[in-house]
Amino acid sequence: MTSITTQVLIVGGGPVGMTLAALLAKRGIDVRVVEADESYCVGSRATCVSRRSLEIMGWAGASDAMMDKSLPWSDGRSFYKDREVLHFQMPADTTQRFAPMVNIQQYYVEEFSHKALLKTLEDARQATSDRASTIADSAVLWNTRLVSLTQNESGATAKLVAADGAEQTIHADWVVACDGGKSTVREQLGLRLEGMQYDGRYVIVDIKQKTKRPTERLAWFDPPSNPGSTILMHRQPDDVWRIDYQLRDDEDADEAIKPENVLSRVQSHLTMIGENEPWEFIWIAIYNAKCLTLPSYRKNRVFFAGDAAHLVPIFGVRGLNSGFDDAGNLAWKLALVVQGKAEDKLLDSYSVERVHATHENLRYGAKSTEFMSPPHHGFALMRQAALRLSTVDKDVSSLINPRQSLPIEYVGSPLNITEHSGVPAPEAALEAILGEASTSAITHLSQCFGDTFTLLQLVDLDVGTITTHPLVRVLALKKLDAPQVYERYAGKGACVLIRPDGYITARWVTAREVNLDVALSSIGIKMGVVNA
Repeated sequence: MTSITTQVLIVGGGPVGMTLAALLAKRGIDVRVVEADESYCVGSRATCVSRRSLEIMGWAGASDAMMDKSLPWSDGRSFYKDREVLHFQMPADTTQRFAPMVNIQQYYVEEFSHKALLKTLEDARQATSDRASTIADSAVLWNTRLVSLTQNESGATAKLVAADGAEQTIHADWVVACDGGKSTVREQLGLRLEGMQYDGRYVIVDIKQKTKRPTERLAWFDPPSNPGSTILMHRQPDDVWRIDYQLRDDEDADEAIKPENVLSRVQSHLTMIGENEPWEFIWIAIYNAKCLTLPSYRKNRVFFAGDAAHLVPIFGVRGLNSGFDDAGNLAWKLALVVQGKAEDKLLDSYSVERVHATHENLRYGAKSTEFMSPPHHGFALMRQAALRLSTVDKDVSSLINPRQSLPIEYVGSPLNITEHSGVPAPEAALEAILGEASTSAITHLSQCFGDTFTLLQLVDLDVGTITTHPLVRVLALKKLDAPQVYERYAGKGACVLIRPDGYITARWVTAREVNLDVALSSIGIKMGVVNA
């Protein structure tokens, strides 16, 4: 049995685990990933990736590949029978770096995050002659299952078994469970998800068919093609349609997912909407909505993220996107503690913030689920009334809006240093400035996040001197070069401190009030810290 050590072990190589690994590697952390499958997932699975998630993937080095492959969208349409009753548009403008949402199959997300991880490790290999080469070769252990996990005050020990029966032990300072809804880590630690699940079931189908339709979120309630059902459609890359449709309560699930039964219903709907190009079946799965979460996402040396921590209904696309937010929140905190730059209390804020965010996502997800898949007759009657009224009163149509995923405000976070903190930092266009240690141009504020704290000083409002801090990048911006920054930040002070994960943690009226050492030490950053 071989035995290795690492600073962080990630159990689960899905999109959340791979992205977290890439984020940690970017910060110089020795990280290993264990994945039970032999490669990336099969089927579209989580398909809609939000602007916020693209920003996080950008910090990991994967957003360029995502944008090259994905299909961006900002509009959605809902139909009652065959009549359009809602057309919604998510906020977007031409100055923004990313579209509000993109469609892409989950296996591409996993691939691009994995390749970003490997590129970071390869860059480290070329820059140094130390352990980077061996880490790069064994960063991800495919076809390998966790069979036991124990922990003590200084770390955790994971016993692994590969598909060929080979055993291995990994000793890690920290472990992050990203191993999905049936998490082995959660089971090993005797933890249970709490909440509820809905009885309504949806069949999920991927088909390949050429289309000239724009990329939009499409929904039909009680369509003539499948009376009594709800149908969702999303275009994806490679001429793939993702189709979700609701089963009746009296339908047998095993029979419902047999290809001959699925394909006839798909064909009926394609014919109804005029999609007549030849098509072929790719993948089928079945799903029911769950509103479940752990009460805490930390158990001593183990953290939980993504579906291992919470299961959120797919309606409103909060599942995978909330997992990306978990990764973006945890990565910088864990890296600073591993590097000895922050106290352990910083890590406790991960669970406080992300459990709060999950409860918000579950609240919105439950509302959407109860409309998309009514849990009992009363909800069905209310939905029917809203749909019928929406055909004659546009004001009622807002009730049909699924309320797409948005980053959650961290109300009451221990990292909120001043008033008006804990909110996502608004994106803003910048006059192109040279990126540090590279020839790349920074054109958007979100490109400055991910690795360090960022202090915005709006110099047209205040020209005071700010004492620098090794973990803080100071951007002294003039209104002429960054009018959007002034528009979106100037209302509550001239100096704004933004966390590495793009959340505002402090605001000050003038530079005279700014003491970065005191502010950062109050949230757990060690005084006198120096860059490693």
